[in-house]
Amino acid sequence: MPRTFDILLTALAPAIWGSTYLVTTQWLPDGYPVTLALLRALPAGLLLLLFVRRLPAGAWWGRAFVLGALNFTVFWICLFVAAYRLPGGIAATVGAVQPLIVLGLARLALGTAVRPLAVIAAAGGLAGVALLLASPQAGFDPIGVLAALGGAASMATGTVLTRRWGPQVPLLTLTAWQLTAGGLLLLPLALLVEPPLPALDAGHIAGFAYLAVIGAALTYVLWFRGIARLGPSAATMLGFLSPVSAVVLGWVVLGERLDAIQFAGAGLVLASIWLSQRATRAPAVALSAKQGGTA
Repeated sequence: MPRTFDILLTALAPAIWGSTYLVTTQWLPDGYPVTLALLRALPAGLLLLLFVRRLPAGAWWGRAFVLGALNFTVFWICLFVAAYRLPGGIAATVGAVQPLIVLGLARLALGTAVRPLAVIAAAGGLAGVALLLASPQAGFDPIGVLAALGGAASMATGTVLTRRWGPQVPLLTLTAWQLTAGGLLLLPLALLVEPPLPALDAGHIAGFAYLAVIGAALTYVLWFRGIARLGPSAATMLGFLSPVSAVVLGWVVLGERLDAIQFAGAGLVLASIWLSQRATRAPAVALSAKQGGTA
């Protein structure tokens, strides 16, 4: 039951992230990817930093900025570029290659065994999102696709490094450091490459507030908790819920058309997530049993 609870709690993060594309395209001004990333990261980071009242020490100054750059600066710039240039569900699904990247990086950086069942689950999830892409509304802008792939690689690297460095600080503190560092890195970029935002209306402000408080501060606490408790491979497979969420929201809110192939894709994604959790749970159960027998 504790692991099931950890899985469900971690799964909330990518399910909420799937709404990023809807909020970006419907509620936020168009053409400001770096500024939008800045206004999502820095306010949330400073708010959490005021709450935890703790700064990094020693090597963690550098590590906080590395993780902030990977998990937020680069990832969110790519995310917003993809959201502007691709349909919502498509932008989310192109980035679904991330679990396969994590499997490879976890092997190199953490020495984690690449289990055949986990590879099958990741490939199945990728096939599922390919079916989700099978829409008459699907469009492939090369820059948007490259941005989505770049974002996936960036966050995959940040996910593995978060586990490798294993910070001995509360999750709120770790999240505050990374969001603040990522936001500070975005600040000069936004000032240099983008014009000032236009006058904001109530919808714009609500969109920014949602992305900063719910889509950043809350979800990344849940996400980093999941990485620590489940491991990067198991947690990242839950990221397949993001494209499912994005496609479902496009269907329910925007009236985008779904057909039987896309429903089959969503089912395959969910089955792959279930299989991945079985694959990553088995080694942990075996290790616990072995330790219990030798105690």
